[in-house]
Amino acid sequence: MSGEYGRRTSGEAYVRRADEALEETYEPPMSLAEYVDLVIERPGSAAHASKYLLAAIEAAGTRTVVEEGERKERYRFFDDPHNDGEHAILGNTEVLNAFVDDLRSIAARRGKEEKILWLDGPTATGKSELKRCLINGLREYSKTDPGRRYTVEWNIAGADASPGMTYGDVSAPDEDDWYVSPVQSHPLSVFPESVRDELLAELNDALDDHIPIHLDTRLDPFSREAYDHLEEQYRRRNTDELFSAVTDERHLRVKNYVVDVGQGIGVLHSEDDGSPKERLVGSWMAGMLQQLDSRGRKNPQAFSYDGVLSQGNGLLTIIEDAAQHADLLQKLLNVPDEGTVKLDKGIGMDLDTQMVIISNPDLEAQLNQHTGMEGSDPLKALKRRLDKHEFAYLTNLSLEAELLRRELTNETSIWEADSYEELESMVREPVRISVRGADGTVRNRELAPHAIEAAALYAVGSRLDIEVLPPGVDLVDKALLYDRGYLQDGDERRYREEFDFGAPDDGTRGIPVTYTRDVLADLLHEDPERRHPSLAVEDVIMPRDVLNAMVDGLDDAPVFSPNERTEYENRLVPVKNHVFGCQEADVIDAIMREKRVDEATVEEYIEHVYAWVEGERIENDRGETVDPDPLKMKVFEIEHLGRFDGSDYDGSEPTEDVEAFRAEKIITALNRHAWRNRDEDFRVSDVDPREIPVIRTVLGSHDWDAVGRTFEDFDPDQWDDPPSGTETEAIKARTLRNLQEMFGYSAASAELTSRHVMGQVSYRWD
Repeated sequence: MSGEYGRRTSGEAYVRRADEALEETYEPPMSLAEYVDLVIERPGSAAHASKYLLAAIEAAGTRTVVEEGERKERYRFFDDPHNDGEHAILGNTEVLNAFVDDLRSIAARRGKEEKILWLDGPTATGKSELKRCLINGLREYSKTDPGRRYTVEWNIAGADASPGMTYGDVSAPDEDDWYVSPVQSHPLSVFPESVRDELLAELNDALDDHIPIHLDTRLDPFSREAYDHLEEQYRRRNTDELFSAVTDERHLRVKNYVVDVGQGIGVLHSEDDGSPKERLVGSWMAGMLQQLDSRGRKNPQAFSYDGVLSQGNGLLTIIEDAAQHADLLQKLLNVPDEGTVKLDKGIGMDLDTQMVIISNPDLEAQLNQHTGMEGSDPLKALKRRLDKHEFAYLTNLSLEAELLRRELTNETSIWEADSYEELESMVREPVRISVRGADGTVRNRELAPHAIEAAALYAVGSRLDIEVLPPGVDLVDKALLYDRGYLQDGDERRYREEFDFGAPDDGTRGIPVTYTRDVLADLLHEDPERRHPSLAVEDVIMPRDVLNAMVDGLDDAPVFSPNERTEYENRLVPVKNHVFGCQEADVIDAIMREKRVDEATVEEYIEHVYAWVEGERIENDRGETVDPDPLKMKVFEIEHLGRFDGSDYDGSEPTEDVEAFRAEKIITALNRHAWRNRDEDFRVSDVDPREIPVIRTVLGSHDWDAVGRTFEDFDPDQWDDPPSGTETEAIKARTLRNLQEMFGYSAASAELTSRHVMGQVSYRWD
C-alpha cells in the first residue's frame, strides 16, 4: 500500500507525476537566435559527440575501489546510477579508465581522433553491460540542464511563390508540416562556415574547460534539401536578409531531444542484416523517389536514414558483436578520418559520432588472418585505427560475489562499504530465494552464509595466474590480497605493493559467472538428502554443496577443455579449506560472543597509548585534561591482549618490551593508517580499531584453546544431540542463537554449519 494513511495512490496522481517528468525533460522549441543565446550562456550544450560523451561520464563523479589489491578511482557512470545499478559494470575499472582517457584524447583532438574504440574480451565480462550503461547514462544525462541535446526541424510550407500566397501572409505554420532532422543535425551546422567558426571561437573563449568544442559538420542532406528549397524561393523574390528569411522560426526551429537508441545512439546488433550501405546509413525508398522531384537527381528526403551511423550521428555509434559485421569495419575507415559517409555517388553526409565496437576474441582472429603478409596485409589500415581495450573476468572476490547475487536475485544496488570488514560481511551473507517446483508448490531455499562466497572464491581462483607466487602465498592468499589489498600475517599486514607476481595473466580465462549461476540455479531445484526432525535442513544449500556441484559439472560443460577441467579440479582444495575456516570462525565467535571486548574499551586503550607515546594529555569524561592512565593500559594488555603479565611492569610502569610493543604494534599501525588515508587532520578517533592488526585480534578472534579454557566441560562429540543439563547443551543453544543474530544464519543453516564444524573439531579435541 502506498499514499497517505495507507491509501492507494490515485491514477490521476500518477498522470500528474508523468506530466512533471516530461516538463523537466523537454523544452519548448526555440528560434535559432534563441539557441545561440542559450549556448553562449551554456557552451557545454553545443559540445561535439566525444566531448559530450566525456561530460556525461564525468558528471556522475567518481568513487574509490580496490581491485587487484590496488586503490583506484572509478567513474560512477559505469555503475549505471541512473538505472539503480541494473546494468552496472562490476570490475574492469582500469580498462574503463583507459577507455575514458582515450575518449578524452579524442575529444581534445590530441592525435587519436581517427581511432575507433574497440572493447574486446570473453563472454560474461561486462561488455554488453557497458553498452546498456552507455545508453542509460546518456539518456538520463540528456534530460538534465547541463546535458540538453538539440537538433533542428524544418517547415517549408508557405515559401512557394504560388498565386496569392506569400511568406508574409502566413500567420502561423501548421504543426503537421514540421519535419525534424533525421540524423540529429547540430543546430550550429545551419550557419555558413565562416560565421560558425567565429561563433565557436566565442563559445570556446567562454568555456571553462581545457577541451574546446569542435564542429566541422555541415547540414545533413535532408536538412540541406529543405534549406536549399527555402533559399531558392526567397532568392527568386530578391529577399533581403536571405539567411534570416530561410531560418525564420516559421521555417526553422531548434528543439531538444532525449538521447536514446535511434536518436543520437546507433546500435548495430549481431542479427541485423542488409547490404553494407543499409546497415551503415540506410536505404533509398523507391516509392518516395517517384514522388519527390529533385531536378534529375535523387532527393535525400527519400532516404530512410535508419542505418547505425545515421541513428548515432551527433553522439555514439556502437557495433555489437563486431565479428558478425567484419565486412563493415573496413568501410568505416573514412568516417573517423574524414567525418563523412556517402548516401549515394553524389550525396554525402557529414558525421559527428564516437564509434565503439564490441567483440569477443574471435574478431581478433579474423583481423590477424593476414598477419604473415606484413606490408601486404589488407587489414593493416583497419587494425591501426582500432584502439583496443580488453575486458577480463573479475579477479576480486567481493565483486564476483556481488555479481552472483545480482544474477540470482536481480538485486541491482552497488556495494559500497566504509571498510573491508563491512564489505566482507556482504560477501558472506546468505541468500534466500522462493522457488516454485514442478508440482506448483513454492519452497523457500537458503544459500547458507559463505555459499555465495565459496562459489565466488572458486570462480576467481580459477582465473588467477599462479605460475609465479611469492613464498608462503597460495591461490586463496592471492585472491584475498587482490580483494582487500593486504594479507594478515600474525600482527602484521603485508600490502599488495610488497608482493611481486611478475606479469600475471589474470582474468583472461577461468570459470565464467554464467556457469556458476547455472550451477546455483540447478541446486535451488534439487532436494538434498538431509533431514531433521524439527528444522527444514533440506531447504538449505551449504557451501560444500555449491563447491561439489561446481566441480561435478565441469565434465559436462562444453566451455572447458580437458586440461582446464583438470586444472580447475586441482584448485578446489584450498578453497574448501578457506571456506571451512570461515565457518569455523563463525562458530567460535558465536560460542565466545559474551567474552569479547567492547569497542569502547579498545578505543580508550588506543587513545591512552597514543597520548603516552606522543607525550600528550587526554580529556576525561568530565572534560578535564589529564595524563594517560598507565594502570588502564596495563590491565588491557594483560587481560585482553594476553601479551604480558605482571612481571613485565614495574608497578604500572611498562618495561622496555612493553614500550616497544606499544610503539611498534600500536603507534606504527596508527601512522600507517594516517599515511594510507592521506589525511593531514589525523585524529586518533578517526581510526577504526580493526585497522590495527593486534587490536583486531582482541575484537572477537578466538581459537579452540580459548574455548577449552573458558568451558572446561564442553565436549564437541556431544554436539549433534547433547545430553540434557550438560554444559554442551547450554553452549549449543547459545551458539545457534548467536549465529542467527550475529551472522544471519537461519535455525537450519546454523544447525548444519555447527554440526559440520564440530564434526571436524572433535577429531582433534583433547
